[in-house]
Amino acid sequence: MRPILFLFLIELFGYSCSQNDPLVGQTEITKWQGNKKGAISVTYDDGIINQLTIAKPIMDSLGLPATFYIITGKVDGSGEGKFIGRNPQNIIDETAHIRTDSTNFFERASLIAFTGTSEAEDYHARAGSLFEQGKVSEAHTLIDEGYAKIRKGTMKNTEEVVFHNNVEDTTTWEQYRSYSAQGHEIASHTVTHPRLAALDEANLLYELEQSKADLLKFIGPESTFSAEGPYGTENERVMEYAHKVYPSLRNRMPEEWLEEINRGSKMTPGESSKEYVQWQRGPVTRIQLDQMKAWVDTVMNHDNTWLVLVFHGIENLGWEPKTRPELVEYFSYMKANEKDLWIATFRDVTKYLRERKATEVSTKVEGEEITISLVSNLDSEIYAVPLTLKTYIPADWTSAKVTKNDEILSVEIQKDERGNFVVYDVKPGVGIVKLGM
Repeated sequence: MRPILFLFLIELFGYSCSQNDPLVGQTEITKWQGNKKGAISVTYDDGIINQLTIAKPIMDSLGLPATFYIITGKVDGSGEGKFIGRNPQNIIDETAHIRTDSTNFFERASLIAFTGTSEAEDYHARAGSLFEQGKVSEAHTLIDEGYAKIRKGTMKNTEEVVFHNNVEDTTTWEQYRSYSAQGHEIASHTVTHPRLAALDEANLLYELEQSKADLLKFIGPESTFSAEGPYGTENERVMEYAHKVYPSLRNRMPEEWLEEINRGSKMTPGESSKEYVQWQRGPVTRIQLDQMKAWVDTVMNHDNTWLVLVFHGIENLGWEPKTRPELVEYFSYMKANEKDLWIATFRDVTKYLRERKATEVSTKVEGEEITISLVSNLDSEIYAVPLTLKTYIPADWTSAKVTKNDEILSVEIQKDERGNFVVYDVKPGVGIVKLGM
């Protein structure tokens, strides 16, 4: 009779014993939304029309969101590119007898792009590139060469396609607004796509602030969170200004818990011991699909990797284009592995990581109910991406329900090596969540 009595006692008192289990009620915010293994953000630069007419429909058909960093000055109704400063002719005249140096480089490099020809804009871009490489004297010499051509009237309009006047880019603000409503992120890639590191303060701020103002006006605050400075700049002076205008930059997002691996780095995510790794890769023409798929596989084989893909050209338009068939196969591969991958906009992943780091979780177990409290110092109107919580429950619960803001949802009971648990999403600002049978 003893074994039968023993089993009877377990059945009678098992529930109360499980309430004394220290595991019950333990709650964590999962590293990635949906308790996935890693995250991927698909981003596009320059607002090239084929991104929106070819790549976007492919992603839409698979239910995948994207981030489009657009050059706002190309869109009708926006603030256009312009030089802010002294009389341009006075500056041009001064170049005849005052050589370019550190005292006047930023002003001259800012103006030259707006002197009327695509060749002049090319001088701005090349001088900015030299400057960012630390080849300062070469940048000064190139600017002098450009202005000499302007003074002589020999600067040519090469009629090459340049980012801010590509006649094929005809997307309207109404269309961008509808894309945002569909779940895509439309964000800033400045007004004219300049070399920001070569601009003086007034023109640098105009490029950042006017672009943000137009996105706010025509789409809304959701489009003013993240931005990307052209050419992937990481210039410290630019970053200092840009971080004051935008809460998040794809260029740089310095956090002590985040490793940033840029597109040019040969470092791999596995080499970092940080809690999170933002791993940027450029799927350019020469990169084969097998390698691109291997990037996705890497995300699934680590628990800390956020793959940020940077696309430019699509089909025959734009820099280093990828083809339609490549996109179909690649995005389908991501979709097929969606159970392990959180595929989200750059904005939403950034917000989730910051919310997770800023939120304190406490729990209380009382009788048949578990109460979870969330406290964060972030603005819940801005940081409103749902957090995924994982809470351990008593072993004898046969069902589980989550109550939040008077909403009751049934959740699936899962099991790992520690015990039974449930996973559920909670929006920041909810405060109190209750779990019960």
